[in-house]
Amino acid sequence: MPLWPSLPLGEEFVPPPECPVFEPSWEEFQDPLGYIAKIRPIAEKSGICKIRPPPDWQPPFSVELDSFRFTPRIQRLNELEAETRVKLNYLDRIARFWEIQGSSLKIPHIERRILDLFSLSKVVTDEGGFEMVCKERRWARVAQRLGYPTGKNIGSLLRSHYERIVYPFEMFQSGASLLHCKPKHYDGEDVDKEYKPHSIPLRQSVQPSKMSSYGRRANRCQPDPEPTEEDIEKNPELKKLQIYGAGPKMMGLGLVARDKGMRKKEVKKEEPGEEYKKHKDEEEGPCTKMTMRLRRNLNNPQCVDSFVCRMCGRGDDDEKLLLCDGCDDNYHTYCLLPPLTDPPKGNWRCPKCVAEECKKPAEAFGFEQATREYTLQSFGEMADAFKADYFNMPVHMVPTELVEREFWRLVSSIEEDVTVEYGADIHSKEFGSGFPMNNGKRKLTEEEEEYARSGWNLNVMPVLEQSLLCHINGDISGMKVPWLYVGMVFSAFCWHIEDHWSYSINYLHWGEPKTWYGVPSVAAERLEEVMKKLTPELFEFQPDLLHQLVTIMNPNILMAHGVPVVRTNQCAGEFVITFPRAYHSGFNQGYNFAEAVNFCTADWLPAGRSCIEHYRRLRRYCVFSHEELTCKMAACPEKLDLNLAAATHREMFIIVQEERKLRKGLMERGITEAEREAFELLPDDERQCDKCKTTCFLSALACSNCPERLVCLYHTQDLCNCPTDKLYLRYRYTLDELLAMLHRLKVRSESFDSWANRVKEALEQEEGNKIVTDDLEMLKMEAAEKKFPDNELLQRANIYTACSVLMDFVLLCISERKMTLAELKSLVETMQNLPCVMNHIYPVFVFKAVLQTVEAYQTRAQALVNDKDWRRDSPPPEQLQTLLEQGGKLPVVVPECELLEGLQEQGHWLADVRRTLGTEGGERQEVTLVVLRNLMEAGCNVPQSVSVETAMAELQELLTIAERWEEKAQICLEQRQKHPLSTLEAIVNEAQLIPVKLPNILALQGCLTRARAWVTDLEEIQNGEHYPCLDDLEGLVAIGRDLPVFMEELRQLELQVASAHSWRDKASKTFLKKSSQHSLLEVLCPCAKRRERRDETEPLDDPLDDSDTNTLGLSAQDLRDPAAIVMAFKEGEHQEKEATLKLQKTNMCKSGLNSVCVCGGQPRAPQLRCHLCKDWFHGGCVPFPSLLPSSEVSVNPLCWWDWDSRFLCSQCQRSRRPRLETILALLVALQKLPVRLPEGEALQCLTERAITWQGRAKEALETPELQQALQRLQELKETLSCEGDKGGGFNKNFKLSSLLNNLDVCVGSLLPLLPLLKGQVVELSPATRVQLEELQLEGDLLEVSLDQTQTIHRVLQATSVPPREALHTLIQSCHVLVLPVHLTGPLIIPSTWMRSCAHQNGLVQ
Repeated sequence: MPLWPSLPLGEEFVPPPECPVFEPSWEEFQDPLGYIAKIRPIAEKSGICKIRPPPDWQPPFSVELDSFRFTPRIQRLNELEAETRVKLNYLDRIARFWEIQGSSLKIPHIERRILDLFSLSKVVTDEGGFEMVCKERRWARVAQRLGYPTGKNIGSLLRSHYERIVYPFEMFQSGASLLHCKPKHYDGEDVDKEYKPHSIPLRQSVQPSKMSSYGRRANRCQPDPEPTEEDIEKNPELKKLQIYGAGPKMMGLGLVARDKGMRKKEVKKEEPGEEYKKHKDEEEGPCTKMTMRLRRNLNNPQCVDSFVCRMCGRGDDDEKLLLCDGCDDNYHTYCLLPPLTDPPKGNWRCPKCVAEECKKPAEAFGFEQATREYTLQSFGEMADAFKADYFNMPVHMVPTELVEREFWRLVSSIEEDVTVEYGADIHSKEFGSGFPMNNGKRKLTEEEEEYARSGWNLNVMPVLEQSLLCHINGDISGMKVPWLYVGMVFSAFCWHIEDHWSYSINYLHWGEPKTWYGVPSVAAERLEEVMKKLTPELFEFQPDLLHQLVTIMNPNILMAHGVPVVRTNQCAGEFVITFPRAYHSGFNQGYNFAEAVNFCTADWLPAGRSCIEHYRRLRRYCVFSHEELTCKMAACPEKLDLNLAAATHREMFIIVQEERKLRKGLMERGITEAEREAFELLPDDERQCDKCKTTCFLSALACSNCPERLVCLYHTQDLCNCPTDKLYLRYRYTLDELLAMLHRLKVRSESFDSWANRVKEALEQEEGNKIVTDDLEMLKMEAAEKKFPDNELLQRANIYTACSVLMDFVLLCISERKMTLAELKSLVETMQNLPCVMNHIYPVFVFKAVLQTVEAYQTRAQALVNDKDWRRDSPPPEQLQTLLEQGGKLPVVVPECELLEGLQEQGHWLADVRRTLGTEGGERQEVTLVVLRNLMEAGCNVPQSVSVETAMAELQELLTIAERWEEKAQICLEQRQKHPLSTLEAIVNEAQLIPVKLPNILALQGCLTRARAWVTDLEEIQNGEHYPCLDDLEGLVAIGRDLPVFMEELRQLELQVASAHSWRDKASKTFLKKSSQHSLLEVLCPCAKRRERRDETEPLDDPLDDSDTNTLGLSAQDLRDPAAIVMAFKEGEHQEKEATLKLQKTNMCKSGLNSVCVCGGQPRAPQLRCHLCKDWFHGGCVPFPSLLPSSEVSVNPLCWWDWDSRFLCSQCQRSRRPRLETILALLVALQKLPVRLPEGEALQCLTERAITWQGRAKEALETPELQQALQRLQELKETLSCEGDKGGGFNKNFKLSSLLNNLDVCVGSLLPLLPLLKGQVVELSPATRVQLEELQLEGDLLEVSLDQTQTIHRVLQATSVPPREALHTLIQSCHVLVLPVHLTGPLIIPSTWMRSCAHQNGLVQ
């Protein structure tokens, strides 16, 4: 069995037994401290217990979530456990030992786990030491004790690692020399793992990062990544440590060169001059790291004497002479013990400096504060994310047993480093309590007021009357004022006992459970002995370690050493109580919020005094003075209850006896001077014993020569060395005053016996000597004033003094209400048995006569009730009414009256059933399902008989039939499967035969009525003069779908509507632009109300003008008349033309400052005028024409009249303007529809309008004048091309035909042509020109693309002067436009040819 008391390798944690759990009733729960005293004999044996309040006790959570912010503590789990911390501290020291000698320590791995160097050292020491183990070949036994398997030659590995790493350190610790030991260096071993030393100063100095989570699960197999230089610059701690590469990371090592470009240098022998130069450079500048510092200069005689070996005294063999980086002493490498074969890399220190460094005491261990401040929400998000990530499952699904095993595994691991945060010891006075409080900060609700007064409220419990802490004036945070705790998974509270060994109570407001472990007070000293025995290294520097709440130890280890331990999981809404001097610890299963406080009861007083004696031995500060608390209670004994007074008397007696003995000792020493001192008025730090730190109250010894010091009477020898006559006693009370206080306590505690004797005497008087009730009431009042505990005598007195209450009660019964028969019998019996005299009440015989009258009435009523006739039918109503009237006159409530009333109700119910079913004469009332169910329910509450059972059967049968038909109707109404009209009519006709009003049947009947009306409407629409309109059909379809009736016509209507919608969608895609704001009908109809752009101050037209019904100025009903649509369309054409002419006139008169374009902004370049409305538009707001037509049309770029310069704005060209052939295809599809659409009729009108215009345009273009003009334009196009082919005036490599056939024309290349364009190409007569302009206006208004429109535009362009400014704007606005396919390059026209060609054709001047 291993000597070291850790758990065997791989053995899982075994949960200790459960602590007691108590569930008080509501009555027990009303007295918190009384209930705790009741369960104390059982719970105290376990140290802790759990209390589950009644289920209805759920206090509201009262913390202000918005203002609650806290900074948690950081907990590294493996530093909490005592044994693990000892191991980590050992690794810190051994790592430091090797580092200050220039060697980096890496911990080896054996069998895939890190080697525990501390346990190895302990086992080897236990086996007799290194020499003994080697001599007797016990390394296999060492491996077995460390838990390694046998037969793998692990003992040899352990010996090698011990000899290389541990043995030099152990020998150094013992002060012995290491002879013939050549330690090796471990930088190159692949199996070793870098060890991060856990030195206490380093742990406490490094502040955690605000951005990253503290909790992490260390990787056991791979070493941590090395910090980069960027990390070092950003992290002040790394920058201070100057760590680079592998090796132990300790403060002061300086293993990184500050110059990033500086490389590691090899150790080599140098010439003296070079060596001196190097030495000088190192002294003046920063020393290069990772380099052996051989500072020696033979040319400098002043330095020769200082460079000699401190071991041999010689200065020869320079290359082997080492310089200590700590004290600058010199040593030969072979003079060292052990000798060094190679110079160390990096800083090196001599044995003397190593000894000084390693003997520095470690600082006390404690938790550090996090740097981030949390709210409850942000902490909860962090805590839940950490737990879910750690266990890889939702937080609520992680078993508590798994968390418990993992917690104890982590705290025992030196390899895994998991860090968590714990919001512990948060002051509720500053941040607010989780319980409601009457502190005036906000108004409480009635429910909150109740919980604010509850004794289980942790703000109230410490100051309850039975609690001793209520006699302490100040607020002691954590004892009288609760502390708050916000936990996350694995956050722990370590083994500790409460201050002054008081009780504590912890309430978990919400969140995941908190796991507790407890040790009873009888085993407290055993626990302390075990922990000191197993980890003496920790207690060596911190004797009061267990009072610091920073150390835990595995409960299994404690139990293995005889310490009884219990556990429990505290869930939300549960209390955990810890008893005096009961050690407890635990951890949180996840995110939760708890609150805790201390309290003290009368039974605590002896434990509190023992605690002060314990503190005195440890020289630990007190939270309050135990003597002061006891004396304060003794000063007012009348305010104490009997139990507390008796306990205070016993405690005070011991204190007075001890004080008398101590003062007597001072008298024997000759100290006679004394002065009174009100110690309670002094601050605690001014009345503490200079030796043991105890807070003095009753007395203290002081010296007139040393006024700043005082001691308690237990340490009078430790005050000072002044003469005895300079010493004097400072006291609070004289001995006589203490004895008087003790006497008053005794009187108070013994007053109960005197009272009890008088009560016994009063209650045991014989008949004729009974006392009056007033005397008993006085004894009862005395017990209440003196706060006597509840007892049997007091209970008997309460019963007997109830005589006066009984008298008042009887009078009240006679005057206001009737007594029950039981009350009357109890009254008679009580009056006969009372041991006291009542003078103001009726005699007993009066009540006996009333009782006899009642019993006679009961006999008559029972005879009627037990009669067998009424079971077949109800009793006669007259007889029932007579008995009920007689019973009503009695002063007592007779039970038989209820039976008679039941029989009377039975008769009334049968009458209601007969009227409902129509079995009686008279008018039959309307019967509904509710009426039937009410009758059935009432029938169950009346006395049963044959008549009642028959009526119930009839009602049940009728109700069953009615509900069945209701269910059928409900199924039909739910439309899961529609039924034909005839089926539903049959159901309704059959259901109407039932004499019950059924809502679903009535609803189904209404549906049938609507279905018949639907069929009638459909026939009227289908038999009309015209095809039905789409709106009418859609309305019928919507109505038909809502009806739960199957109709064949509905499917046909749906198909017709769907085909109409399909045609409309196809027409919309043909006409409407993408994201168009216009409807299809608006586009197809003339724009009768064209918007005219005026000043911004003028209001726009009515926004409803753009709706479908207002497009043609027709109502929805008029849109159903084809003739009306045609007439409105014709009228709209005329109005559209007039509105356009008016708009042109208005826009042509605009000044340069008017708003233009769709954006309504000021004029700015580039801008272009719309060909139709004549308004100006910005190039960035609307798309301009491409100038060159599409690639499908062969265009000569020299014919400027063929350029696509015709620009229509988005308000004038509202659609895609499909070709007439596409529209005709839509009309053919429209003719196949059996439905009329307004859009279809508008499309017919538009088509007719387009065909009419096309005929007029063709007729105009076929006139001789226009045919001649068109021929002239064709000739010019061909002439320009042929002239270019001749190549006159060009170089031999340029041909226009080749240019036009092989190049793409870039719009930008047309820019040189603009200044050369001139005059009219063709001439027309004014009449012809006017005719063409009118045709062009009407053609531009058509939302149809026609070839004649473009032809008329070309002719009119050729008859006018070239619009150079507009063409210039278009060329600049367009980027790159492509001509026909046979033009494949940018047009580059030589200026000589361009001028020649233009002059020949009269195009330019």
